[in-house]
Amino acid sequence: MKKIEKIISAAQCRRSAQIFLIGSMLAVIFPPLIMVWIAASIFVYASAAHHPDCRVGEYQRWAGYRFYGVVGTLVVILNFTGELKALLGGTVNMWLTVWAVCVLVVVPLGIRDMVRINRENWQDMTVEVEAHE
Repeated sequence: MKKIEKIISAAQCRRSAQIFLIGSMLAVIFPPLIMVWIAASIFVYASAAHHPDCRVGEYQRWAGYRFYGVVGTLVVILNFTGELKALLGGTVNMWLTVWAVCVLVVVPLGIRDMVRINRENWQDMTVEVEAHE
């Protein structure tokens, strides 16, 4: 099979590193998006996990730890809603507290990573891919 060279621009690398962060931050800020982002994030994560620039995978990995960790914790916490409602003083307080914790875990660290990504010195890359005839 014939191989051809393909150029991955610096902007494409930067965007690949940012997309999971952006989706995760939007999902926790707007909770109705969480279920949609859980499904979509799997594809985003898988598509960038083996990116030729290892920095993309590194940013994805840490963003994934935060987002999936928060969502997994939500599943556990919300199984004990009766006890949690009593502890926090009602249903509204429970939901606001859970939402605030999610935002505080994902958003500030996501913004920090976005700043880091923008400061990185991204370079165009050349990779060899198989040509389909």
